[in-house]
Amino acid sequence: AIESSCDVALTAREQLAEGGERAIFAVFRPPVHHAGAALAGGYCYVNNAAVAAQAFRDDGAKRVAILDVDYHHGNGTQAIFYDRADVLFVSLHGHPDQEYPYFAGYAEETGSGEGEGCNVNFPMKWGTGWQDYREALQQGIERVRAYKPDALLVSLGVDTYKDDPISHFKLDCDDYLRMGEMIAGLGLPTLFVMEGGYAVEEIGVNVVNTLTGFENAG
Repeated sequence: AIESSCDVALTAREQLAEGGERAIFAVFRPPVHHAGAALAGGYCYVNNAAVAAQAFRDDGAKRVAILDVDYHHGNGTQAIFYDRADVLFVSLHGHPDQEYPYFAGYAEETGSGEGEGCNVNFPMKWGTGWQDYREALQQGIERVRAYKPDALLVSLGVDTYKDDPISHFKLDCDDYLRMGEMIAGLGLPTLFVMEGGYAVEEIGVNVVNTLTGFENAG
């Protein structure tokens, strides 16, 4: 399953690079963004988002951006690209003072060496609703826009939902429509990869709403 999920991400990236679609959704399990170069955690074993980002670079993209909207910080993705300037990582997530993985995701973590300024974290406290989340998302999108990437990867976790059993944000189903619209405003070739989401009945609704908002904004 781990190997097959990586193949799904790479196939989706290849199809997007061929130019026939402006966005593709790679749906798989397990999720990926807690996996580092030598670290597994949080159900994540191989970081397909990072693998796909590197594949974009190997295929000629000068810059790639990763926007992580999962409730938990993508510590593995951050670690992989922390000292690189060719991949921008932007993450919106539960504050590490309160949430897994606890040791990463602070706002002052901005990259190192050549990667200084290419790591952007928006940690938010329990109870964050759409108004505050939207403001952080808009700031994150502006950072992506200023970076001028050739492609965008979205680590799409829907565990920001208000009734998610292990999370503490308060987004409602319709908020994901607006999230998709905002991401579409970047006008970039976009690869969505599946991350978390544990309110089983609503996972499909919230994912489809994100993709529908993205599609309708086009």
